[in-house]
Amino acid sequence: MKKLVISLLTFISASTLCAQQNEKSITVRTETGEEEIIDLPAGMLSETDSLYLDWISKHYINPAENCTMTQDNPEVSDSAYIARLQRIPAIIEMPYNDIVRKFIDMYAIRLRQKVAFMLSANNFYMPIFEEALDLNDLPLELKYLPVIESALNPIATSRQGAVGLWQFMLRTGQLYGLTVNSLVDERRDPIKSTYAAARYLKDLYEIYHDWNLVLAAYNCGPGTINKAIRRAGGETDFWKIYNYLPSETRGYVPAFIAANYIMNYYCEHNISPLEMRLPEGTDTIHITRNLNLNQVADVCKINIDELRSLNPEFKKDIIPLSTEPYALRLPNSIISRFLENEDSIYNYKPEIYQTRRVTVKAETQSTSAKKGKSGKAVYYRIRQGDTLGGIAAKYGVSVSQLRRLNGLRGNNIRAGKSLRIR
Repeated sequence: MKKLVISLLTFISASTLCAQQNEKSITVRTETGEEEIIDLPAGMLSETDSLYLDWISKHYINPAENCTMTQDNPEVSDSAYIARLQRIPAIIEMPYNDIVRKFIDMYAIRLRQKVAFMLSANNFYMPIFEEALDLNDLPLELKYLPVIESALNPIATSRQGAVGLWQFMLRTGQLYGLTVNSLVDERRDPIKSTYAAARYLKDLYEIYHDWNLVLAAYNCGPGTINKAIRRAGGETDFWKIYNYLPSETRGYVPAFIAANYIMNYYCEHNISPLEMRLPEGTDTIHITRNLNLNQVADVCKINIDELRSLNPEFKKDIIPLSTEPYALRLPNSIISRFLENEDSIYNYKPEIYQTRRVTVKAETQSTSAKKGKSGKAVYYRIRQGDTLGGIAAKYGVSVSQLRRLNGLRGNNIRAGKSLRIR
């Protein structure tokens, strides 16, 4: 059996992996029997081609786990769903209802290929998420929040402008210490954005002391949640303020529950993680000078796409000069190569990769006139309306000099003719 090797390195077309995702909402039936439309979270809408993938084969295997990838999703009873959810070791309440089931079915049926990818991406991102959550004494099940936010795509961008694994809006990201400028967007940095998200989630919990409300506030903002609480007569239970929330936020907590379910019980739905080709280990080097990622890739012989995937915060491949050094993440096998060739890297093809000028000399009338001192004749093509006196003043010469150089007796000149200045 051939292996499917998936890499966080290159883009592929969504049509290769799965059908186009056109639906942006789901329809659920309420307890009163009425149908309700709920908008899907951004992470469930993103196309597979927005993920770093490298399609090698058509077969899936994962020797480490006895999971067989098929297209068949088994029927699961409500009682089985309830029992499985209750077995997840979690602080955050994960109740079951028809809305939760709709989102589980979405992951287990329509988004099977995306789930298979995200399970593999877990190996890279989950240690980062778990460490930040544990350091801030937060529930570890929050590590699946980026599943519904970005589908574990560090460069995901929503229609509203939220960016990165944790989908920070610009102002919120800056409030939590993430640098965003024309060259760098730390919302795309997996480590920095994760620690910022942990601080933000902790602050939200200090406000609500209820994790479902925290999740809802993370999606639509505390102001919207506070308004829903007031409209619900002061209720502070997500399911009691449900009808007063925006459409997407109504599905946010059910989607979070479904993400935790599918990431724990994927084997029961015949979904197998795809194999991921990742560096065995990485480390960082502090960069204190202007540097282009292509200079590193060419000199150190590392694939530029791999380098970009390890450093997604550098939007234009440029690490700019800054008061604080930037961290360049490299595979461990490349670290020593970089240090041995550091000067060569910075000096590699500056005419291509370091074209930004530090100083520039402006071309003025005086500097143009001085060019004549080189001994070469300087000429000026006469334009309509020019006068001999005006040309003389422009180039800092006398009218008599212009007459002498050009054999003129008076002041008459003709447009289109060349006049020697020096």
